[in-house]
Amino acid sequence: MNKVKYCIASVLFLIGAVVMAQEEGDVKTEREPGHYNQSRFKQLYEEFATPNTYRSASGAPGPDYYQQQADYVINVQLDDKNAKINGEETITYHNNSPDDLEFLWVQLDQNVRAKDSKSPLRDGNGVNIAYTAGTFTETFISEPFDGGFNIESVKDASGKPLSYTINQTMMRVNIPQPLKSGEKLSFSVKWWYNIPDHTINRARSGYEYFEKDGNRAYVIAQFFPRMAVYSDVEGWQNHQFWGSGEFALPFGNYDVSITVPADHILDGTGVLQNREEVFSKEMMKRYKQAVKSYDKPVIIVNQQEAEAAEKGFATDTKTWKFKATNVRDYAFATSRKFIWEMQAVKIGSKDVMAVSLYPKEGNPLWEELSTRAVVQTLKTYSEHTFDYPYHKAISVHAKNQGMEYPMICWNYGRPNEDGTYSDRTKFGMISVIIHEVGHNFFPMIVNSDERQWGWMDEGLDTFMQYLAEQDFGKNNPSVIAPNEKYPSRRGNPADIVPYMGGDQKYISPIMSNPENVYQLGPNAYGKPATALNILRETVMGKELFDHAFKTYAQRWMFKHPTPEDFFRTMEDASAVDLDWFWRSWFYTTDYVDIGVKGVKKYYVSSKPTKEMEKYMADRNLTEADLPPLVYLAEEDSEDFMPELKGKSPTETSQNLKEFMMDNMTEAERSQVKEPKYFYEITFDKPGGIPMPLIVEYTYADGTKENVTYPPEIWRKNDEEVKRVISSQKELVGIVVDPKLETADVDTTNNSWPKKEEKSDFDKFKENIKGK
Repeated sequence: MNKVKYCIASVLFLIGAVVMAQEEGDVKTEREPGHYNQSRFKQLYEEFATPNTYRSASGAPGPDYYQQQADYVINVQLDDKNAKINGEETITYHNNSPDDLEFLWVQLDQNVRAKDSKSPLRDGNGVNIAYTAGTFTETFISEPFDGGFNIESVKDASGKPLSYTINQTMMRVNIPQPLKSGEKLSFSVKWWYNIPDHTINRARSGYEYFEKDGNRAYVIAQFFPRMAVYSDVEGWQNHQFWGSGEFALPFGNYDVSITVPADHILDGTGVLQNREEVFSKEMMKRYKQAVKSYDKPVIIVNQQEAEAAEKGFATDTKTWKFKATNVRDYAFATSRKFIWEMQAVKIGSKDVMAVSLYPKEGNPLWEELSTRAVVQTLKTYSEHTFDYPYHKAISVHAKNQGMEYPMICWNYGRPNEDGTYSDRTKFGMISVIIHEVGHNFFPMIVNSDERQWGWMDEGLDTFMQYLAEQDFGKNNPSVIAPNEKYPSRRGNPADIVPYMGGDQKYISPIMSNPENVYQLGPNAYGKPATALNILRETVMGKELFDHAFKTYAQRWMFKHPTPEDFFRTMEDASAVDLDWFWRSWFYTTDYVDIGVKGVKKYYVSSKPTKEMEKYMADRNLTEADLPPLVYLAEEDSEDFMPELKGKSPTETSQNLKEFMMDNMTEAERSQVKEPKYFYEITFDKPGGIPMPLIVEYTYADGTKENVTYPPEIWRKNDEEVKRVISSQKELVGIVVDPKLETADVDTTNNSWPKKEEKSDFDKFKENIKGK
């Protein structure tokens, strides 16, 4: 190759390299040689479990996937006078795993309230600045409540005692010989415990005492010894229940008989088997109307009847019998104070009953809104996942509560004694009902391990809650004005900014055990919900996201997914590489901060720039040695010539004009729109999370252009990237993330020209003067 050809090739290579560096955000010249930061776009192979025959690389269950089954026959008696539960159960455990099991693990979650519970001792604490009277009494004066299980017996199918060992909230049942793969085993447990007042320390299960009429309203769960999960992921999931990490449970069939005072109204998980025995004739008549009422609830027990029942305290009893198929848990609510209403909802090809139970203290708020919230939840969640498979969903009013179980949940939201209520109370109640009813989908059906991965149910449910809340707002004009949005507390990107931009000492990755985080609400609820909202609205788009999310839900309904199953399925069903997203949002405590660092204006010229002249001089080249080149001269540099300003490129570059004349027809040249303005824009990323670069360009004539650069723009330079904009119009403004879609923690660097913003101190002074 001769000198001229070699030089031409090298110049063209140089130009190509410079262009590539600008377009792809490649390594800046001032950085250390060989220094790259590609870790955020590195694949998650090292973090993920290795795919196997149980769980495939696609995120779907593998050909050898299995799960255990636990069937229950339960008989319980509620002692209303002494607030006590007595029970006996027979558990039939099916070993569908390939392993022989030497022993069985049973959960005794009520032992978290035993007198000798370690749970109150697990956190370090000092003296508070101040205490509420109730907290002070509970902490320093009151005797600890004795609410743990009292196990009276554990026996095999023939009635012989089985040995067992209790370790805090877990009980190991020592079986005589291993339970072989494919076999099943039945054993029985007899127990009792004292029911706690859930209003004192927000227990998940218990009663509220109403001093004015002397009644209790019970919301009862975790009331029976429950089988732990055995799976391909970690064998027995026998982590202790400390209080924050919730539950991991196998599916099974339940036959439950609940004996309560005869004047109680009761509902719970499963199909009521003896309705005509426990319903009055009037209740049966109303129930038959309710199953055909799709537009409004039908009152089964009205307020007048509930108030009359409050005055009597029956000494005789009534037994309510239920059967539930393929559920992971059981819960019920009972009281003589309950008002009861039902409405039919068409979900797919079947009817589902939306049910509300509440005392008069919940009215008028609950009669107006509870069942409407249940109906909307069933519709929205079914649309985005799968048709709700159970026959009912129950919302139960309980003070300061928000807790979920299959087909039934407890929810707060109480008006003032005079019946008035604030918007905060109203929307708080609607939101908690949507959230807790929504838990039927995650984790009651898509059965993730709550004890290990709190975000897999709370985060996914809070994301779906946001969608259902917005649907509720659109479909209930009497509650939300047509021009307003439902005031969702979580889900909007801007709402997570204070948490993500807060003190790193008190922030944990989403992929943390619930017991190990300071701020469980933002960590397990708010941040994952916001991340998924951003993924849907900004990163993937609704169509791709919705298909992938529905694929995950349908793959794993009535199964036990892991985080990797979710992550892999979302990519498998969308063809979107999201490892950078999972890594940044779920595995780190990084935050989003993207801004405009600088803008340079250029004009076209045929004259070499100083940089090009130096390059030619170093190589002993002249312009005659090179092909015709076009140059961009920066306005604020010594290369700039005033006569270039406002001219078209062909007016200022003879090389470009000749090229077009030689290579384009007259018709093609007539269609060309020559840009008069060229800008090099530098975007920087002080935050750790790469996100789509969403930019709004404003021009001198008032028009705007919105461009979204994919997150991959940061893949080769994690700190800053450059883009060149050519336009016939003068660029006068740039805004990054104009609609606040990315949870950017610092918007002061999002604009060019930089907006002058007053300091917090200046705002404070102005506020003082105003007063």
